[in-house]
Amino acid sequence: MICVTGVITRIQRGKVPMCKRLLKKIFCFYIFAVAAMSFSTLAQSTNIMSAKKIETADFGGGCFWCMEAVFERLPGVVSVTSGYAGGRTENPTYKDVCAGNTGHAEITQIEFDPEKISYAQLLDVFWQAHDPTTLNRQGADEGTQYRSIILYRDEKQKLEAEKSKTAAQKNFRHPIVTEIVPLKKFYPAEDYHQQYYEENSNAPYCQIVIAPKLNKLEKEKVILPSPQTGR
Repeated sequence: MICVTGVITRIQRGKVPMCKRLLKKIFCFYIFAVAAMSFSTLAQSTNIMSAKKIETADFGGGCFWCMEAVFERLPGVVSVTSGYAGGRTENPTYKDVCAGNTGHAEITQIEFDPEKISYAQLLDVFWQAHDPTTLNRQGADEGTQYRSIILYRDEKQKLEAEKSKTAAQKNFRHPIVTEIVPLKKFYPAEDYHQQYYEENSNAPYCQIVIAPKLNKLEKEKVILPSPQTGR
C-alpha cells in the first residue's frame, strides 16, 4: 500500500513518466485496496461485538425434552442444547445417566442475547417451568438425573440465582430444593435428544407431558407458541 502511494506521488511530481491510462489503473487499485481493508476491519469489529453479546445459562428441571421446548420459545434465546452436567463421569451416555450412577443431571444449555432477555428473566421462567420443591423428581420422572439444578458460570450468575431462588420461594408452599452449584463441564446429549419435542410432538410423552406444560405457559404469556431460536 505504501509503495503504491509512493509511486502515485512520484508520478504526480513528474519524476516517473507514466501514461494517464496506467496512472488511472493504479489509482483505482489503491482506492479498492483501502476500501477492502476498511470493510475487513468493520466485519471483524462486528463479529467481535456479536460474540460478546451471547451469554449462556445452564438449568436442569427434570426431563431435558421439556425444558428445551420451553426455553426455545423465548425471544432472545439463540439456541438450546440438551445435555448432562453436575456429575463425575466423563462423556456420559443417556444410558449411563439413566442408570443413576454418574451424578449428572439432565440439563439445558441456553445461549441468549442479554440485550433481548436477561439471565434474571430466564430464571423467572425456570421456576415456572417445573416444580422446584420435589427432590430428585418431576412428575413420574424419578431419579437424581431429574433433580432441580442451576449451574452457574461466574459469581454474578451465582448471586442472581440465589436472589431469584429466595424471591421465588413465596410462590411455593413447600421449600425449594434446587441446587445452585458451579458448572464444571457440560456434555451435550446424543443427537436424537436435540429439539426432541419439535421432531416428535406426536409421541405419547410429548402429548401427555410436554404439550400441556407448553399450553399452560403460553396461556400465562410466559412463552410464545413456537420456537424463537435462530431468529
